[in-house]
Amino acid sequence: MPFVASAGARIFWRLDGLEAKPPLVLLNSIGTDLSLWDAVVPHLLPDFRLLRLDMRGHGASDTSGGDYTMALLAEDVAAVMDAAGVGAAVVAGVSLGGMVAMQLALDRPERISALALVCTSPAMDRGAWEDRIMRVRKDGMPGIADLAMGRFLSPAFAAHRPVVTENLRRNLIAMAAEGYAGAAAAIRDMELLDRLPELGVPTLVVTGDRDVSTPFAGHGERLVADIPGAVHVRLDCAHLAPIEAPAGLAAAFRDFLVPADDTRRAEQVLFEQGISNRRRVLGDVWVDRALAARTPFNAEFQAMITRTAWHEIWGRPGLDERTRRLLVVAITASLGRWEEFGLHVRAGLSREGFTRDELKEVLMQTAVYAGVPAANTGFAEAGRIIAELDAGA
Repeated sequence: MPFVASAGARIFWRLDGLEAKPPLVLLNSIGTDLSLWDAVVPHLLPDFRLLRLDMRGHGASDTSGGDYTMALLAEDVAAVMDAAGVGAAVVAGVSLGGMVAMQLALDRPERISALALVCTSPAMDRGAWEDRIMRVRKDGMPGIADLAMGRFLSPAFAAHRPVVTENLRRNLIAMAAEGYAGAAAAIRDMELLDRLPELGVPTLVVTGDRDVSTPFAGHGERLVADIPGAVHVRLDCAHLAPIEAPAGLAAAFRDFLVPADDTRRAEQVLFEQGISNRRRVLGDVWVDRALAARTPFNAEFQAMITRTAWHEIWGRPGLDERTRRLLVVAITASLGRWEEFGLHVRAGLSREGFTRDELKEVLMQTAVYAGVPAANTGFAEAGRIIAELDAGA
């Protein structure tokens, strides 16, 4: 595993993508690690070489004692860039990561070709962060877990993505309290607001409409107003945009950073809309696995079915989603496409797309119109999936 020594700590980093692609550095928020970007990575790899790191006190990086400063955290990033052989790069950061990105651009402007500032701010309430530091040093990470989780994700997303939410909470509680407190001190003490006009690189500002930590009002608006030429994009998400809106965030990055002709831009819009439908129907875990499994041989095919099946068909208004789910079950059972049948039965039942009684009725009707053998296998396959779901598999 790659580490680099920086000011008395080992900083963990990871580099993904082709050498020929332009580098993009991705910085995590306080309370997360480089896995914050996992859902965004598949969308960005076609266009960028991605350098991620765990901030000091986070993830696999060392925790040094005492208060951290933005300058210290920025130097950690510069040390990682040196170790990875990256001279200058686009630097993107969420929350604390965005603050560190701004500090690095001010301290080492030769290392920054552009900035992408996501759900972040140039100034926070010092008293609120001092209270948080005192609480975490007294009570440990459980003392601030509910507060942090309530700000990380929107309630609707958290309710519908319990696995993602629980993993995020587990990792938050497991991190070193001293690392969290040190990074929180850097947020408390940062001095970025008055220096925003000095940022002389192209800058994208992304805000979340559901973000209660760094909303546009009072936070994003300061960045847009004071950074020369800053471009603003809004997303329908809370504070952790890479988790809640990965496709939209990646699209915003590409639109800002990668020149595209009209045809490619149109294809990308259709793809992103298709991915959104695909995630809603099948769930993030399956879609992320499918995206990660793309190869040069099948990538264009995957893009085509995402644009056509998942956008053009699943996005049509003529039928509700429940009806479309049940149609797929009936058609795949009739044709004996049992892999697709199993995928959509599992997704439909686990994501409340239809009930078990509705599934039974579809298979009963399949027996009449497509044959008893097809329905018989359908009942067997569906029964196996139901048993696995009941067992928590």
